[in-house]
Amino acid sequence: MSSTEDEQLADLKDWWTRNGKPLVTGGLLALVIVFGWQAYHKYQGNQSQGASVLYQQLLETTLTPDGKPDAARVADLAGKLNSEFAGSAYAQYGSLFVAKVAVDSGKLDDAATELKAIVDKPANPALGEIARQRLAQVLGAQNKADDALKLLDGDADKAFLATREELKGDLLVQLGRTDDANKAYQKAKAALSDEAAVGGLQIKLDDLAKGDA
Repeated sequence: MSSTEDEQLADLKDWWTRNGKPLVTGGLLALVIVFGWQAYHKYQGNQSQGASVLYQQLLETTLTPDGKPDAARVADLAGKLNSEFAGSAYAQYGSLFVAKVAVDSGKLDDAATELKAIVDKPANPALGEIARQRLAQVLGAQNKADDALKLLDGDADKAFLATREELKGDLLVQLGRTDDANKAYQKAKAALSDEAAVGGLQIKLDDLAKGDA
């Protein structure tokens, strides 16, 4: 990898870590509870229980205290979910974890493949948006910022608007379109509470302002 590619990969891993809580970890815990409740009432059978058991094992393997999951174990469990429960939310959350492990290993093509499959046919809107934003970030790290921005065209659910607009701003900065980036960051800031808007996003806005000075 060139130094630029190394920097972009580092930025991708940093974005994945910073946005992991709202996009996967934090949102995941709530979505798992909701989905699990709906799943048990919808299926009421061994199939749902089997998916739940596999998924719980995947969570335990991936969300480790040291942040270093067993990649082979993650791939094995996600593979079982996809083969036995293809197209389900359980299986697609498994694919998100596989994509994360691929990013951590610098295998961006593998990550993009996992994420695109979800984007093309998401089990639910929330999963589709999570995968879309993560795929856009991977494309940006592959120097495909234009393709990433196309992926983010259109409206986003209010719950995901801030992270989508901030990501668009990052991609626009990558392309040197600072005025458009500033607009995207401002939209992201407007979608957040005053407390949440003070942090990394404000630093990005301040950096752009310094660049214009």
